[in-house]
Amino acid sequence: MTDITLRDLQDLIYKMYYVKDAERGAEATFLWLMEEVGELAAAVRCGTVEELQGEFADVLAWLITIANIKGIDLSEALMKKYGTGCPGCGKLVCQCPNSEKP
Repeated sequence: MTDITLRDLQDLIYKMYYVKDAERGAEATFLWLMEEVGELAAAVRCGTVEELQGEFADVLAWLITIANIKGIDLSEALMKKYGTGCPGCGKLVCQCPNSEKP
């Protein structure tokens, strides 16, 4: 598999890990996500491309895991929030001032 949609990835993570993830719960899983974010931060600072790829994949997988536990369809959530443009200014290319978080 060389290309995968977000929905397909979310389904794959669900099939592989949902039983264990549900037993662990969202709060404990969030701690795992934060650990992976820390590892990504270190890789961004001085990691190789291979390390960056692995850490980005880990962060995305743990985020998807929490969405699965909470019953959130990430494709739907992303389209709802970002599908028509920036949620701050409504433009396809963000026009929000740099001092604001869109």
